[in-house]
Amino acid sequence: MNKFLIACLLLVLVSRSCIAQTPESMDASDILLQMKKLNVLGSVLYIAAHPDDENTRLLAWLSKEKLYRTAYLSITRGDGGQNLLGDEQGVELGLIRTQELLSARRIDGAEQFFSRAFDFGFSKTTEESLRLWNEQKILSDVVWVIRKFQPDIIITRFPEDKRAGHGQHSASSVLAHLAFAAAADPKQFPEQFKYSVRPWKATRLFWNNYNFGNVNTTREDQLKIEVGGFNPLVGKSYGEVAAESRSQHRSQGFGIARSYGNSLEYFSLTEGEKADKSLMENVDCTWKRVSGGSEIETLIGKMIKDYDPADPAKSLPGLVYVYKRISGLPEGYWRTKKLAETQKLIEACSGLWLEASVHQPYGIKDQTVPVELRIVNRSPVQISLSGISVNQTDTIWKQNLEPMANYSVSLSVSLAGLPISQPYWLKQPMSTGSYNVDDQTLIGQPQNEPALEASFRIDILGQSFLIKKPVLYDRTEPARGETFEPFVITPEITAYCSPEVLLFTGKTEKDLTVTSQDKAGPASPVVLTGSPYFEIMNEVSSSNTVHNFRITPVDGNQMPAWTWATRISNGKTDTLLQRRSISYAHIPRIDYFKPVSAELVSTDLKIKGTRIGYIEGAGDKVPDALREMGYSLTIINENNFSSSTLQHFDAVITGVRAYDVHDWLFDKYAVLMDYIKNGGNLIVQYNRNNSEDARTHIGPYPFSISNGRVTEENAAVQFIHPDNPILHYPNQITEKDFEGWIQERGIYFATHADPKYQEIFSMHDTGEQDLQGSLITTTYGKGNFTYTGLVFFRELPAGVPGAYRLLANLIAQNQTMDK
Repeated sequence: MNKFLIACLLLVLVSRSCIAQTPESMDASDILLQMKKLNVLGSVLYIAAHPDDENTRLLAWLSKEKLYRTAYLSITRGDGGQNLLGDEQGVELGLIRTQELLSARRIDGAEQFFSRAFDFGFSKTTEESLRLWNEQKILSDVVWVIRKFQPDIIITRFPEDKRAGHGQHSASSVLAHLAFAAAADPKQFPEQFKYSVRPWKATRLFWNNYNFGNVNTTREDQLKIEVGGFNPLVGKSYGEVAAESRSQHRSQGFGIARSYGNSLEYFSLTEGEKADKSLMENVDCTWKRVSGGSEIETLIGKMIKDYDPADPAKSLPGLVYVYKRISGLPEGYWRTKKLAETQKLIEACSGLWLEASVHQPYGIKDQTVPVELRIVNRSPVQISLSGISVNQTDTIWKQNLEPMANYSVSLSVSLAGLPISQPYWLKQPMSTGSYNVDDQTLIGQPQNEPALEASFRIDILGQSFLIKKPVLYDRTEPARGETFEPFVITPEITAYCSPEVLLFTGKTEKDLTVTSQDKAGPASPVVLTGSPYFEIMNEVSSSNTVHNFRITPVDGNQMPAWTWATRISNGKTDTLLQRRSISYAHIPRIDYFKPVSAELVSTDLKIKGTRIGYIEGAGDKVPDALREMGYSLTIINENNFSSSTLQHFDAVITGVRAYDVHDWLFDKYAVLMDYIKNGGNLIVQYNRNNSEDARTHIGPYPFSISNGRVTEENAAVQFIHPDNPILHYPNQITEKDFEGWIQERGIYFATHADPKYQEIFSMHDTGEQDLQGSLITTTYGKGNFTYTGLVFFRELPAGVPGAYRLLANLIAQNQTMDK
């Protein structure tokens, strides 16, 4: 029911301070560019596999030079990559990379779509990718995006064969090729037609050829397009825009330098009508493609000619008239798109500032939250407000908006009926290689709609508009000024488990703690549900916000299991949810929810040596696992690194890609080698750096780091040197220790190693040659050095018992030697 809160409206004139970071707005050049775009009715869809696969220079040129509606469909969210910024992996990395892509699109002007496919890691074959993704499921997603977006042309990034270098790369192009035909076939995925889409046939499908590294797929007889020009309205060349866009992929370390001047892109036709001169050859991209649209093209042309960048408000009468003329056209795709574009231009030219904000980042589901609404008419044009609505909380507020006057109103808004702010693709349990989304209308969308929106009913020059603005969390910090972040709706109670992996090495009891993330904890008791392999003593001690449980493995059990925290309220058992927040400066704050749970791992684990020095790398959760194993851990950084510090450790371990992110490590080479020579034990996890420094300044003897990897997590592992102590002390390592691994065996294997190194394991993916560089080790002086590409950073957080046992043996190497 609508609630009219006339009595509690506080209408005041306020002064606004300078805003350091604001929601999206247009300057005078942006307005002119968008006016020109209003007269272009053409669309391009670019398709590839991952965030950072897209050609940002081409997207910028298509969007800002040719003024086409341009979009990138990334088949996955990049969940399976590595993270150069922190320890987020899997789903969390996918959330980060989603926002990085959206940041990139805000720069290059394209739109962003995704399918439901999950990036399960590096794949060596197209067939594996299509099988794990469920080919028909993801094909339906690509078809859906094509039918909704209605591209005139489709462009793929990769070939459909092994030249693509990654099975997911080639699979993305296979899906695009299949979808090119399927989207036009009314017999394919007909269930989509009830959602206001229809069969759509693009004019042609191109492959955007490339010259990367030692793979050159370009030829002089291919269609060539110059995309390196300078756009004076943007103030940059497309190489500059592309660099800024691509550099948003910071979690992947893909910052690149700007480029200037000419740049050719090559294209070969995969399917559809031949094109010799341009991508859009024989495609009408004017208003003539819309019945009754010719007059509109003339009106927009005159408006562009008369545009005054010093006074954009002069264009408002023309824009409003164009809006009315477009409204009178028959219903259709371009009518809908151009009405929305024209309304945005009217809002920009009016200088109208509409803001809906809260002063708290979170609101509890079904409760109320104070929302502050601000309005400023920054033009001399007659503008009036007839009302505002926020989740059925309506105002009857009729107000002529005087030029430059600041108006504000505060509403107490109920969140009743609104869901918690869970990313839509995480609401249901995943399938093996894909997310599950039941709501067809959400598929393809990059993210949720705002948790809460304000709708302003505005009248400009006699034309009514409904303008929606997201409710944002507005805060001011001395170091950053005013910033805006998403407003998030949370469950009534959220909590977290500590630790998230509980490791048992015998009949030992261990405690698990569930802590409320709210000031007031659950009103009803918290209960751990679990497995018959573990005995759980519920609530051995508790307070209102902290609940302690004692867990003991059943005799002889070595079966891993999960336990979930639940509470009973009004006779119903609910799984408690944890609110996970991810925050980096280059993207908006990310929040999502997952069950409060812990993995229980019972294994026969022995450790020798207790003191570990850990040099953090690009970010991983190995330190947490080491503490859970029983080691005393000290984080080593450049400030506390010294010979005297190292001599106290039984082993020093470098985090993943430590040598990629810490140049200072190469300067400490001599100190590390002395540490080993005097009886220390250095374990280096994978790196990608294959410079001369890396070859000669990581281990005591030279070795190279290759792109070699084994992506099949169940690939057979052969023991090359079965007598090596790594396989026997203090834990007997067998083939069983390689069961239950996730995603892959290892990455960035060692190669061309000095003969003084011993290779311990041999493994390979199906149909490929053996690789023997997953773990190399050597003695040096009184100590030991090991380099390993085995993915401990994935297996330990996943609770894989064999990974714990093998790492314990690596740590114990110097305990087996006479010193």
